[in-house]
Amino acid sequence: MLGMTLAWRLRRAGHEVVLYEAAPHLGGLADAWEFGGITWDRHYHVTLLSDMAVRGLLRELDLEEDMRWVETRTGFYTGGKWFSMSNTLEFLRFPPLNLLDKLRLGGTIFFASKLRNWKKLEYVPVEKWLTRLSGKRVFQKMWLPLLKAKLGENYQKASAAFIWAIIARMYAARQSGLKKEMFGYLRGGYGRLLEVFEQRLKAAGVEIHTRTPIRSVTEQGGLVTVSPVSGRSARFDEVIVTTPCRQAAKMCTGLTGAEVERLKRIEYQGIVCVSVLLNKPFKGFYVTNITDDWVPFTAVIEMTALVDPETFGGKHLVYLPKYVSPRDPLFEQSDKSIVDSFIGALRRMNPELEESDILATRISRVREVLALSTLNYSVLAPPMETSVPGVSVVNSSQIVNGTLNVNECVRLADAAMAQLTGEVSA
Repeated sequence: MLGMTLAWRLRRAGHEVVLYEAAPHLGGLADAWEFGGITWDRHYHVTLLSDMAVRGLLRELDLEEDMRWVETRTGFYTGGKWFSMSNTLEFLRFPPLNLLDKLRLGGTIFFASKLRNWKKLEYVPVEKWLTRLSGKRVFQKMWLPLLKAKLGENYQKASAAFIWAIIARMYAARQSGLKKEMFGYLRGGYGRLLEVFEQRLKAAGVEIHTRTPIRSVTEQGGLVTVSPVSGRSARFDEVIVTTPCRQAAKMCTGLTGAEVERLKRIEYQGIVCVSVLLNKPFKGFYVTNITDDWVPFTAVIEMTALVDPETFGGKHLVYLPKYVSPRDPLFEQSDKSIVDSFIGALRRMNPELEESDILATRISRVREVLALSTLNYSVLAPPMETSVPGVSVVNSSQIVNGTLNVNECVRLADAAMAQLTGEVSA
């Protein structure tokens, strides 16, 4: 979505644009796939009322009217039990925390939502900041399991800015939704968005090459040569590389040693996500946060608590994500062993789920999804411009005051336009 949005912006600004994509289709992490007779997003996505950048893009593509806004519920699975945490009353009744815990937890969220100078938080470890605000008990019972679910042991490297960005986005959504948890999805999912977006790019004159992985990007004589792994090379005035940092470092020849080191220093979290198709509803929560460490996945995302099940022919779609290091052994396990482990845990969590209720499963594995927000991250993040004339690197590692989602990618594309357009020749 980042590369497509950049291509769209550049073309509308009058530039000739060629878009290269290694995969058979456009979309990257936002793409869609088919399994069990349905087609939907490969990873779970949701649009918040406060996501003005992506809503603006949908408006440009004449798709905003096809957004569906739904009031959803949030669940917690802790101590082997399910709890709803969808409103203030349910929060006050939440048994795992005493009244003081709840006051400190609520105070932490409210305080974080009002902070504007997020850069100060980059210098504070997330554990230290949350413990100071919420107390050791709340940190151990609530924050630590949630941090580990998202970051694994890398939570120890993360700054307080990481959790601030999540709280700020969700709080803004509730403000926009009149205190309700209003989430949105596009009718037809991201598959439809990508189909329309690709059509509009082609109609605007953007030349698109899929199934074209790039071997190298090299500047010589004032022009930049893009060399695919197979096929003909082409020369351009300017090239913007939107791959993850290590791929960019390998692809762009001519970078200084310091630039290569800076790109390689960025740490990523990966994901292993099992999509499950059921013949009945699961629990009715869009997101269920999990604090029990025996569960092998991060959360339960019940997409059909948001999307009308009729979209899937009356079937129910659930995602079971696990955020892990790119070097985690989970990437080497077989599909069967992962599915057996995840489904076994899901049925243990909900004994009413029978084996016959599971209609289909499919696994997505991506080693580099989101850059880890380490201490002093905005200083460590690579700049867009490189020392190689005509070569820029723009990727999600440069989202320094937010969390990775489609809205932030669109915002990043707009920021890149503002910074780079003056150097891109028409």
